[in-house]
Amino acid sequence: MKIAIEVWKYLLSTGMFGAVVTFAWMYIRPMLEQKEQHAKTLQEKEMVEVTVKLADQAVASLAGNSNLTGNEKFKTATGLVTNSLENKGFNVDDKFVKHAVQAAYEKSDLTPTIDPDKKPTQSVETKKVDNVNNTQPVGTL
Repeated sequence: MKIAIEVWKYLLSTGMFGAVVTFAWMYIRPMLEQKEQHAKTLQEKEMVEVTVKLADQAVASLAGNSNLTGNEKFKTATGLVTNSLENKGFNVDDKFVKHAVQAAYEKSDLTPTIDPDKKPTQSVETKKVDNVNNTQPVGTL
């Protein structure tokens, strides 16, 4: 025990202890910062997943309500998602919630889809063609 105390006094008096701590901190600090950043990323990813799920549920629950207009449904769904997130302890930007509700609406069955294989129908009217610019080239370059 006496030897350990003498080594400790020697390290403190010569400044070796400070140098060891400084070099150790230089190697440990970047690892701690990286772990902190990784934890923040995971929390944000979880928050996005929860927001998207809540937006999908809010849009699905309001889909059959014919008493509300589309704008009222959007405001109601946005309010539902915001309140649910606040109750869960998440602090989410309103723009992000609005984008999540809009994306949920676009994914839902309420959005009409267009069949890419179906050819567009042509109207009965014929269009007049301007032949002024439809000329053959005069010469070659």
